[in-house]
Amino acid sequence: MRKIDSTAGASVLQGSTRIFLAESLMLPTGLLTVVFLTRTLGPESYGLYSLAAVITSWTGWTIASIFNRTTVKFVSETQQWKPVASTALRLYGLTGLAALAALILLAWPISRLLAEPSLIKYLCLFAVDIPLFALSSAHKAVLLGLGRFAAKALVSSVYWIARLALIILFVEMGLSLTGAILASICASLLELGLVRCFVRPPVFGREHFPLAKFWQYSAPLFLAALSVRIFDRLDLFALKSLGGTAAQAGVYAAAQNLTLIPGILALAFADPLLAALTRLYTGGRLADAKLMARNAMRLVLLLFPFAGIVAGASREIVGLFFGSDYLSAAPLVAILTFAALWMVMIAVTAGILTAGGKPNWTLVVTAPMVPLALCGHVLLIPRMGPAGAALITLTFATLHGGLAVYAVNRQWSVLPPGKSAVRSLLTLSVSYPVSAFWPVSEIWLLPKIAVLAIIVVILLTAAGEFSREEIQMVRGTFRRGAPDL
Repeated sequence: MRKIDSTAGASVLQGSTRIFLAESLMLPTGLLTVVFLTRTLGPESYGLYSLAAVITSWTGWTIASIFNRTTVKFVSETQQWKPVASTALRLYGLTGLAALAALILLAWPISRLLAEPSLIKYLCLFAVDIPLFALSSAHKAVLLGLGRFAAKALVSSVYWIARLALIILFVEMGLSLTGAILASICASLLELGLVRCFVRPPVFGREHFPLAKFWQYSAPLFLAALSVRIFDRLDLFALKSLGGTAAQAGVYAAAQNLTLIPGILALAFADPLLAALTRLYTGGRLADAKLMARNAMRLVLLLFPFAGIVAGASREIVGLFFGSDYLSAAPLVAILTFAALWMVMIAVTAGILTAGGKPNWTLVVTAPMVPLALCGHVLLIPRMGPAGAALITLTFATLHGGLAVYAVNRQWSVLPPGKSAVRSLLTLSVSYPVSAFWPVSEIWLLPKIAVLAIIVVILLTAAGEFSREEIQMVRGTFRRGAPDL
């Protein structure tokens, strides 16, 4: 089998690892933030903060999803990246300002709809964060396009740590809920200032990138990303709308929260992959690009035995994090963990299709997800409750993940290795039952998971899954010092 350029492969692996670790800070810092604010603000004020935060963060991430992959692709495929970056920066900024104005105008209707009159001032204040988030996202997309993964990871790390520290500082100063919102805004300002230390696309550049070409890519990618985001939480809203109780919704939401790591992995891996594939593809190195695409899909397949460990230990994991009242979430965690991995496959294949100049194909693959899943939820939730919602999510995530792999094969004539799929399945048939039938107390849960993960690696290696060159590349990636930012 032909070997890929080790420099390109190691760059993607190292960059993805750094970004994954940086974005993973969202979990501990977010948890500490929740613990601090719930105890300090009280239920009512924390509820208002949560409503304002959810609305503004969803708006910000929606803006980022419109332009992010388009920016990464176009910056990656040219040496003259500043016109692309300048155009992207203006689009991000103008869209962010429009969203700021829209949210201020809609603050009163939203507060009326939610029956919380005091929410108006918090929404108006939190709205200031939207254009800051949009501008930071533009700069980080440019960094990814330039292959400066370490710089992007550093910026994300600083943001999550600073946000937690500033929230504690401002609230302890007596600013209460307003202080928590101001802290988030200050953290975004800090992030924007830091990211401009690494890359400075001109705000008012004289050279322009064709807007029509930008929108040609952005529109289908945005609609595809929107479909995925709606699908990702459709099961919870369908469960509640189709007769589920508040307690069932709470248990289901808890199960969803334990499957966030695959989502962070998709966020960390897909964009560096897109940048590297675009450079290989536009540089005429199609064979290397195909092999990298094949190995990316292969990597997702090899994650399934590790998901088997989590699924088998789901009861112990739920008990550790949420307590005995949430043990009914354990079978849901087992199902949703595998669904989350198929969502990683969809994210990876979307990057591959985009790098090959087929953004419309990502929309074709993802657009049917929401209506088909909704029909499935209507049929199954009244009969099976939360388990039905989870099964529908897994079914359609698997279906569309397979469809995405088929689309990649149509475009690139590339499939994930069949032998890797077989080895993954056989290892999964070991990791899941061993994890399920090896009960441990909470204090031994993490050692158990670590031991089983090592066993999975040993089994895959013994089966001949990893070549000597791949092992050396992984070792070199983790031994290598920090690259230039």
